[in-house]
Amino acid sequence: GRISQVEFKQIITLSASANKLTVGEQDSEECARLIMEKLDPDGLGYIELYDLEKLLVKPSSELMPIEMTTNGDEPSKPMVELNPLRRWYRHARYFLKDNWRRCWVMLLWLSICVGLFAWKFVQYRHRPVFQVMGYCVCVAKGGAETLKFNMALTLLPVCRNVITWLRSRTTAGRFVPFNDNLNFHKVIAVGISVGAGLHVVSHLACDFPRLLHATDDEYEPMKQFFGDVKPPNYWWFVKGTEGWTGLVMLVLMAIAFTLATGRFRNRTAWLPKPKKQDDNLPQHKKRDNLPGLLHRLTEYGSASRNRLTMLFYTLLNRFTGYNAFLYTHHLFVIVYALLIVHGHFLYLTKKWQKKTTWMYLAVPMIVYACERLTRTLRSRVRAVHKVKAVVHPDPAALLSLHLSKPEGFRYKSGQYIFVKCPNVSSFEWHPFSITSAPEDDYVSVHIKAMGDWTKDLRDAFLKVCEPLTEEKKTEILRVEYDHDKAMPTLGGRLKYPTVLIDGPYGAPAQDYKQYETLLLVGLGIGATPMISIIKDIINNMKRLPGDIESGNPSDGSRSSSFRTRRAYFYWITREQESLEWFHGIMDEVAETDKQGVIELHVHCTSVHGEGDAQSAVITVAQSLNHDKHGIDIISGTRVKTSFGRANWSEVYRRIARQNQRKHVGVFYCGMPALTKELRELAKVFSRETSTTFEFHKENF
Repeated sequence: GRISQVEFKQIITLSASANKLTVGEQDSEECARLIMEKLDPDGLGYIELYDLEKLLVKPSSELMPIEMTTNGDEPSKPMVELNPLRRWYRHARYFLKDNWRRCWVMLLWLSICVGLFAWKFVQYRHRPVFQVMGYCVCVAKGGAETLKFNMALTLLPVCRNVITWLRSRTTAGRFVPFNDNLNFHKVIAVGISVGAGLHVVSHLACDFPRLLHATDDEYEPMKQFFGDVKPPNYWWFVKGTEGWTGLVMLVLMAIAFTLATGRFRNRTAWLPKPKKQDDNLPQHKKRDNLPGLLHRLTEYGSASRNRLTMLFYTLLNRFTGYNAFLYTHHLFVIVYALLIVHGHFLYLTKKWQKKTTWMYLAVPMIVYACERLTRTLRSRVRAVHKVKAVVHPDPAALLSLHLSKPEGFRYKSGQYIFVKCPNVSSFEWHPFSITSAPEDDYVSVHIKAMGDWTKDLRDAFLKVCEPLTEEKKTEILRVEYDHDKAMPTLGGRLKYPTVLIDGPYGAPAQDYKQYETLLLVGLGIGATPMISIIKDIINNMKRLPGDIESGNPSDGSRSSSFRTRRAYFYWITREQESLEWFHGIMDEVAETDKQGVIELHVHCTSVHGEGDAQSAVITVAQSLNHDKHGIDIISGTRVKTSFGRANWSEVYRRIARQNQRKHVGVFYCGMPALTKELRELAKVFSRETSTTFEFHKENF
């Protein structure tokens, strides 16, 4: 019935192991000493069961934070509206309030599409071709008009530089949802599919057959379009310039659209490795079965086949998923070229001023071409000279890059850049959120090795780090070099990886300065844009001392653009090793933020939640050590790590109580699993409390 300090040390170590944690020898010994100090004030050298129960079993009042007490501002459960009209009106009002920017843009786009279709439909309704082809030609030409408009419009949402300039330098962001540019790009793709379908089906299934079966009298008005001799067969239409260009475009667009869907874009081909034949047979039996020459030929053929199979699997893995989406999307260069040719050789229009395809495409294609040219030249002119890389071991598997800031490179916290490494891939650019603050003299990104490109990039830097040994496999490795001064090869074998950057580009998180109160949520590596925001807030706190929370700085020089008074940062991660990623910034916040402007919460989900028996001992040890020394034994920082998942309903409720009648900006970056819950809670608490939560999701 007695437990000694040595046994407590063993219990702490075992409890940490059961929760997939690692606690150092000194930390576990210190925690055991603190427990004995608390429960054994007489210095007996042991404690009894009664003392242990007092430590582990706490009254419920002690477990509930003071701010969780009710004060009448909780969201009550909404009453069910029995009247269907009132219920529909309430849902419609909430929907318009949350999505009015999207609604007016979609309404405008649909109105233009319907107007173009109707205009072309009526126009061909009064032309001679209507007497032969009927309403089929009206539908085909109406669909073609909307197709031309959407093919021109779809280029604009992916002009990232233009969108970044508009949202950063103009007030258009108040009325236009620039954060939904990629979603609008997908919506336009649906419009392209509908227009192309109407055009192709109407021509192939209706117009051409009716023309082939027309009588000589009916064909008379059609001679000016198809010649004096009526087309002899269906093949006449297909082999013509108008026919084959249309069919090729249709095939290319079908391939690109299919591989751009989420199911194909996020898929990776996992195929089994080929096995050698007769691996289970003893070597002497393999030799006895075949003569010497035939045996060698068989082995050679088997080895060659395995190499070809592995090459095939490698290429298949290389060109599936995101790579397949990336490469097939470049087929649209061919599609746009064919579209211009297709729009020039028209059957029913001979006057150049009525061939409007090039008129639709001219300006968007020039803007998009300038966009691509700017990105290509800027990444080469604004070169990265100095590179500092930090490689974290598995399972964290993180690569941190600190890059020298190119001349003229300016950005805002929350924005992102594209990174390219020619040593890994000559064509691939990948987006990553900036984790440094605008005032830093460098640009930093943190890259989680999750896909093939990120793993190859991490391996490329791992090769140029210090030589790996068994002892260093679990250590954090670093390498720093200057492209201008470094030798082209390392040890005559390995090249230092070249890093190119392009950007910055606008993102939802950059709008954080519009809010006095922030709720920042990062899931895993999704914490990266939030770290940049936290750093920016810290820099403003250092530059502008005073009562920042009340908005009255002591020097009276506070910038009006910086409105943030309070920030709640929640970082949810699975591995304990991930807590090392932002070790420095966590300690800096704890030391700098004397006024409590930034509230940090770190959740490690691999640990059983607080209150669970399997995490009771490690929770107590963590609390005692943090209260005594101010250091968390899990993360090694001044920020205490919480165990298990966050209770988001309670988080929103607490923030609503502390910020009544205020607007709170909710910014989330991470996997889509948490998006729906955070968005729905933001809507519920905005309607049921006096606090308004505005949800923003990070996407690329």
